[in-house]
Amino acid sequence: MSDDRFTLLRLVEAILFATAEPVSLAALAQRLPEGIDVKGLVEELKGLYANRGVNLVEIDGRYAFRTAADLGPRLQIEREVPRRLSRAAIETLAIIAYHQPVTRAEIEEIRGVALSKGTLDTLMEIGWIEPKGHRKTAGRPATWRTTPAFLDQFGLESIGDLPGIEELKAAGLLDARPAISALGASAAAASRRIDDLDEDAEDSQAEDDEAVDADEALAGLAPNEEAAEAEHAAEEAMPEPV
Repeated sequence: MSDDRFTLLRLVEAILFATAEPVSLAALAQRLPEGIDVKGLVEELKGLYANRGVNLVEIDGRYAFRTAADLGPRLQIEREVPRRLSRAAIETLAIIAYHQPVTRAEIEEIRGVALSKGTLDTLMEIGWIEPKGHRKTAGRPATWRTTPAFLDQFGLESIGDLPGIEELKAAGLLDARPAISALGASAAAASRRIDDLDEDAEDSQAEDDEAVDADEALAGLAPNEEAAEAEHAAEEAMPEPV
């Protein structure tokens, strides 16, 4: 092989390596001297790479370097893709975290809308909630609580480490007005039971689900005009997953 041909092979090789997309013979010819047998150079280069870890392959009339087919399975990488929770799932998780143990009906009353079965299933599949038992009331509804995996995910030692009303105010995330403080005080009790919900809460809740924020659940508030700001602050104050 002459030095000139070897140089041309190196040039074709460099072009193919430097290009993200497969390259056509016409595109290669534009970078080579006129009269060069581009097809012959490519075929020769293909032969040189035939038994290597990287092969020169033809893809719809274009050429590109690709990993040898027999090595592909050994180069596969498995990655965990975090699932993005829906708005309903985030609100439900917040309610369970602050009011556990809590029944499905209680979650629905706080949110103001019906809870789809898939929401609880999703949180269970992730491992952040689990059944605790049954409430000793008519129908014996199942109650839900968070798991140690929930604490680990959000960097908490215990449920008591969830942000309370004073922490939210200190961080400037809550209005210091007395009405807001009074309504949000229940957020400080992380394991507070909901045995006797206010019968008037349902009448005051908005018909539109989008009007009820997850922070409303965090602060344990019934929807009202003054509480809206407190609700938004509570969700922002929840720890980020670690």
